[in-house]
Amino acid sequence: MSTIPLRMYEAWNRGDVEGFFADFAEDVVFAELEGTVYRSRTEAVEQHKVLLGTAMKGSQLVKGEVVVAEEVSPGVGVVHSRVGILMPGEQEPPATRFSMQLFVVLWRADRWEVVALENARLLTLQAMAALETL
Repeated sequence: MSTIPLRMYEAWNRGDVEGFFADFAEDVVFAELEGTVYRSRTEAVEQHKVLLGTAMKGSQLVKGEVVVAEEVSPGVGVVHSRVGILMPGEQEPPATRFSMQLFVVLWRADRWEVVALENARLLTLQAMAALETL
């Protein structure tokens, strides 16, 4: 289960949307960082094909790490991971472009399958304070 995020990051970096979602259940619930909620793997794949072909074209997921991976009950696991987004031409992602993911995974058909994912932007206390003044 701990390798799921890392495989996803590698697939993103190849521009492989199908590979990015390879470990997802068809009935996954996926909450994106800006609030979009996908209610199926098919829907998430379709939208990410558009995303990787436009706004995120050529982006790379970097500095990815699995922070926690635990089986919390037989056949049920949680994974927390962090990653940064590097846009074309950048050497380092800015601090505002890091996110943390929470995966809920189930053991089905002899493999771990993502049934829920929440992607949340990581913000420093200073960034959060600045947002409050807007």
